[in-house]
Amino acid sequence: MNETEFKFPEWQAPFQELLLESDTEKLTRRTQEMEAIFLDRLQQLNRDRDGQGEKDAIFDALKILRIVKRDKLGFPDWE
Repeated sequence: MNETEFKFPEWQAPFQELLLESDTEKLTRRTQEMEAIFLDRLQQLNRDRDGQGEKDAIFDALKILRIVKRDKLGFPDWE
């Protein structure tokens, strides 16, 4: 999937790269970067009434990110 196929390419493209990363050190850095991107974007969307679809997509991505952190980086599974 290339960037033109993403609905929200500004964060979905780097998130896809994170999912494909196999180097643990790079994966750790990318998860931190993605968490910051998600936080910034959610703050922007909170000021916008029309962003519910993107918010839902970010929350889904955060669930996947939690699984990546648990399974690939050894983080505890906090729900």
